[in-house]
Amino acid sequence: MILTAVDWAVILAYFVVSLGIGVVFSRRASASATEYFLTGRSMPWWLAGTSMVATTFAADTPLAVTGLTVKYGVAGNWLWWSFVMSGMLTVVFYARLWRRAGVMTDAEFAELRYAGRPAAFLRAFRACYLGLAVNAIIIGWVTAAMAKILTLTLGVHKWQAIVALFALTGLYSTLAGLWGVVVTDFFQFILAMTGCIALAVFALGAVGGLGGLVAGLGARFPDGAPLRLVPDLDSAWMPALTFFVYLAVNWWASWYPGAEPGGGGYVAQRILATKDERHALLAALWFNVAHYALRPWPWILVALVSMVLYPGLADPEAGYVRVMVEHLPPFWRGFLLAAFFAAYMSTISTQLNWGASYLVNDVYRRFWAPARAETHYAGVGRLATLGIMGVGGVATLGIDTVEGAWKFLLALGAGTGLVYLLRWYWWRINAWSEVSAMAAALVFSLGVKWGLGLSPDDPRGFAVLLLWTTGATTVVWLAVTYLTPAEPRETLRAFAARVRPGGPGWRAVAPDAGGGQGIAAGLGLWALGCAVVYLGLFGIGGLVLGRPARGAGALVAAAVLTWYLVRATRPPAGAEGRVV
Repeated sequence: MILTAVDWAVILAYFVVSLGIGVVFSRRASASATEYFLTGRSMPWWLAGTSMVATTFAADTPLAVTGLTVKYGVAGNWLWWSFVMSGMLTVVFYARLWRRAGVMTDAEFAELRYAGRPAAFLRAFRACYLGLAVNAIIIGWVTAAMAKILTLTLGVHKWQAIVALFALTGLYSTLAGLWGVVVTDFFQFILAMTGCIALAVFALGAVGGLGGLVAGLGARFPDGAPLRLVPDLDSAWMPALTFFVYLAVNWWASWYPGAEPGGGGYVAQRILATKDERHALLAALWFNVAHYALRPWPWILVALVSMVLYPGLADPEAGYVRVMVEHLPPFWRGFLLAAFFAAYMSTISTQLNWGASYLVNDVYRRFWAPARAETHYAGVGRLATLGIMGVGGVATLGIDTVEGAWKFLLALGAGTGLVYLLRWYWWRINAWSEVSAMAAALVFSLGVKWGLGLSPDDPRGFAVLLLWTTGATTVVWLAVTYLTPAEPRETLRAFAARVRPGGPGWRAVAPDAGGGQGIAAGLGLWALGCAVVYLGLFGIGGLVLGRPARGAGALVAAAVLTWYLVRATRPPAGAEGRVV
């Protein structure tokens, strides 16, 4: 790619603004660990929700969506579209509960919900497992994707790209804390979406518009399979078993960053940083609408164009970058590169801050240095950020495709999701339930993969691997739950009184633990929320794929249902307290 002076000016302006935000917020972030990791619990819903979306929109996402679309058609995106159902559970049931819990991290939750040494062990184990091991995989695949973009556009070597990326991102992430991250996320999300929409427009122009795209795909695929939202049963594009697993199992069974069953990770971090329970719920709702309905179609259009322009490409993910390199005019080349930097930095800065929050709050402060000044913990957070960055750099070198890393992480977390959903609503879950689920998922996923020769990259193999791992893991953690003692009654009652989950699962130990969303009413609102997101997703799809009447009708329905959902989830006057 040849960059003009205008292109370089756009890229430089982006970095000046990003680093400027880091400097502005550096002093505020140094005040305390709560400021550094949770913005002092004062974040409005629109900023928290946008930050969640920006975090999940990384340099890897357009490439991964391109790979899925080229290999499996538009329906291949059900791998992640299915997580709408998990996300809406968080909106309706769990966002308020997290805010009431008032912890700093979801690892700290272990010692709120459980008691004694098992709870302390779970907290430390979860903090190290997620903060280092899982975080390194995420940082690795996001950085590998951005390095691929820079290699194809600027001609630099992979290791050079990795060093430059970490130096730039680590600098402002270390300075600014979560305030700098979320404010930059807001600006970065707008920039990244604008760049991706512009690329989709120029890509369509390269094939003669929407009509040329449909005609080009029709010439290669007379059955129209790539454009179908729902695949034919047992089609070559996506086996029926795989589609079933996406819709019926994947979304509740697997832990995945940004789509954790019951909330968790950086989604929980943003929820915990909001002003109150209402802002927590609205942040989660805005995140799910923007994440699933607003973002995907510019990427999918470019992926479909790449199928026409570059048939049989050995690396389908690279098709997105080739469209960018060969069909963008000056200024827009620099703008889109800046947009990719924005998408990359918004994700990596969150991963670094989120991972450091585990190491500082749940390991260092909890077990090594429990009574230091708040400014001390903020300083240690900066050092932890740099350490995680180094571990992530090593992981980057071993990752080739984003899709493969996505599915690998899904398989590692298969079977754990039900524990994370039930621990809020069933008193009998204990610390060993979580520990055994995490350990069993790791052992069974690797055992099935190597023992049966199943590959996450193969659609049918991924489905079988997920089913086996989920089933075996569920049997293990249920057995462990009943073979180990229940948590002390006083711990259970204190937890129920604090978060007020409600539901029948607490009647045996805390019959007065009300205040939560009723299960039956909540499931109705959950179904309504899923309808809102899917109507928005397919409504926008109808507009961009040349079905305007159908698309507009779906969007109107989505808007009406959103209005009703927001009203239906409003708490009664005076019913909501602020947890700090």
